[in-house]
Amino acid sequence: MALVTGASSGIGRAAALALVNAGFVVVGTSRNAANAGPLTGVTFLDLDVARDESVRAPIDQVIERFGRIDILVNNAGVGAVGAGEESSINQTKEVFNTNVFGLMRMTNAVLPHMRARGEGRVINVSSILGLIPAPFMAVYAATKHAVEGYSESVDHELREYGVRMLLVEPAHTSTSFEASSQAPDSPLSIYAAQREISRDLLAAALRTADDPDVVATVIVRAATDSKPKLRYTAGSMAARVSLLRRIVPSRIFDKQIRELNRLAAGPAAYAAPEQTPRPRDTEPSAGITPPTTHGNGSHT
Repeated sequence: MALVTGASSGIGRAAALALVNAGFVVVGTSRNAANAGPLTGVTFLDLDVARDESVRAPIDQVIERFGRIDILVNNAGVGAVGAGEESSINQTKEVFNTNVFGLMRMTNAVLPHMRARGEGRVINVSSILGLIPAPFMAVYAATKHAVEGYSESVDHELREYGVRMLLVEPAHTSTSFEASSQAPDSPLSIYAAQREISRDLLAAALRTADDPDVVATVIVRAATDSKPKLRYTAGSMAARVSLLRRIVPSRIFDKQIRELNRLAAGPAAYAAPEQTPRPRDTEPSAGITPPTTHGNGSHT
């Protein structure tokens, strides 16, 4: 029996159907199950992972009706774009509340049942952005880095009880997820040009993105492998990026990140506010070149 969060669309919907085809009884959740299109073999329940009171009752209902939960797929999530400085703490909390704390709520709700039975798998849909920097998606990337660290740690805690926590790491996927990502609630003009460049790059990436079925197939593999791995990359792009992150020297990888995101190669050029130097600072120390002003900071 498999429980899939965020199953009304995108990766979650594809995963729910793929699990049905693999022989699982599947329950899918959505914040508004009445609006989820019918999916053969999938029972939909209302559940909002961002609210404590919304999680417990549906989990108990599933266990009472089906007698077990073998697989939990934590897929529900929200996107966020913009420079890290442009998201207020409240907005950041909102994104973390779904992508990280929502995953934890679901996990904590099913683990006592899985441990008591001595088996079960929690499959967390992470992202390749949980392994690499993501300029102008910093808040979203931070949630996925958190999911990576949490999952790997908890997996070690659970193995002796017959339970595994696994990661599925897609790259960009052809869904409405990124397109409906939250815009920053505190935008700053200094980042406006680069923010638009990042949006254009994201739109271009989505045009050649993997189909959700690619990710769904990997989720089924994580659910059924006799000797499961901790991490499953989903799609050729995710596999390449994961490999490069491991083998490419940090300095070269850093340079590639900046080039791919069309970021300035060196320090941003801007006119720093003038300061009255202290007497001992009026002459630069030997061998140290004083900073030079290079204009208004426009990125090319």
